[in-house]
Amino acid sequence: MADKLEREVFGQTKDGEAVHRVVIRGGGLTVKVLSWGAVIQDARLEGHDAPLVLGFEDFASYLAHSPFFGATPGRCANRIGDGKFTLDGKDFQLELNEKGVTHLHGGSNNIGTLVWTIVEHESDRVVLKIVDPDGRAGYPGNCTIQATYRVHGNGELSVNYETVTDQPTIANVCQHSYFNLDGREDALAHDIMIAADHYLPTNEKQIPTGEIRSVEGTAFDFRVMAPMKRFDGQDQALYDHNFCFSRERTAKRSVVLARSLHSGVSLEVRTTEPGVQFYAGFKLGVPVPGLGGRKYGPFAGFCLETQIWPDAINHAGFPNAVLRPGEVLQQETDYIFTKS
Repeated sequence: MADKLEREVFGQTKDGEAVHRVVIRGGGLTVKVLSWGAVIQDARLEGHDAPLVLGFEDFASYLAHSPFFGATPGRCANRIGDGKFTLDGKDFQLELNEKGVTHLHGGSNNIGTLVWTIVEHESDRVVLKIVDPDGRAGYPGNCTIQATYRVHGNGELSVNYETVTDQPTIANVCQHSYFNLDGREDALAHDIMIAADHYLPTNEKQIPTGEIRSVEGTAFDFRVMAPMKRFDGQDQALYDHNFCFSRERTAKRSVVLARSLHSGVSLEVRTTEPGVQFYAGFKLGVPVPGLGGRKYGPFAGFCLETQIWPDAINHAGFPNAVLRPGEVLQQETDYIFTKS
């Protein structure tokens, strides 16, 4: 049974480890968070019936079918080309967990697929922590990652990640929720604005080529609000790219605005991060029902992964992805939901 702070056992891992679900409420939001992967399992806005994120009603579906729904992947989110990097003159080879050619989201046993410790739980706030040990997936150093989720203000979900290490390493975590602001079968009718003058083209392995390309005159120009349904030649543009805001972390600023005219729900994203991976969910095809029995096919939801640019360690001129002992990597993002 849930206690008065709304905490309950949601399921068990294959090793028999209990997975808890906590509920936090505030600012007109109700958010459910799992200790497994620091997953945002469900999020609801007062006055809007449908869930704001994609997720599952049961834990078994997360284990078998989740494409990082609501998770916190890492220690280094996104892709690293050939899983290789050099740090302080030493070469490292990471696990190639994406089709055997790419390192993705920290590897197959990454922190988005493990049980975190619930450090604090209040009615409007939860803090979770995990230690990513030295050598896992090939990373050097023991990294401690802490996630704080808080609901407050008017429809505001604040996400704060803090990462520390005992050896030089690379680190970059993010919130990997898939959003759908109206509960319809796909999100292509949503409008979106991304305040980025440049984006990162990728190769056939979805690794940045190193070019920082202007969005001017391309299907990647979302500087003015426009539908996600946009064509690149004859076909729907397949967005799974980093949009560049800056070359370093800054004070929090507004970078993305998405909205559904069908529901009247809007989402503003404010972040400290130098980039956002906009993934339009075109690869989705989940064979089991989602929240409320919904079917999650292609474009059912979209991701706004605020983070350091992908493969940054391997490209001169990209933001710094190196974390050293004594430093704190602090990544802050606010997701602000409103309904007209």
